Amino acid sequence: MNWYVDVLKKYVAFSGRARRQEYWMFTLINVIIAIVLAVVGGAIHFAALAAIYNLAVLLPSLGVAVRRLHDTGRSGWSILVGIIPLVGWIFVLVWLASDGKPEENQYGANPKYTAAV
Repeated sequence: MNWYVDVLKKYVAFSGRARRQEYWMFTLINVIIAIVLAVVGGAIHFAALAAIYNLAVLLPSLGVAVRRLHDTGRSGWSILVGIIPLVGWIFVLVWLASDGKPEENQYGANPKYTAAV
């Protein structure tokens, strides 16, 4: 749960780098919460509950995705490749799943190695 809360604390931080684990743990917890809220919203006849939650975490989600792309050495604007029909999201998914650059890049030091120090 710390990964989720840490991303929310960095609400609109688009600078720096995010580890793969930080991104995917946030995404996993985010999806679980959205599913639970969709089920609860359906049970209480308030289907917009999950949509309201997704809107609330939109900026933190974009922020962690941009920081994740920074970790792989790509610009945050690379996330826009995802809007290319049919294949764009595949490229973005592969970039988000790939390992970060071990050396320091223009976006900062590798968080994987600086966290261990």
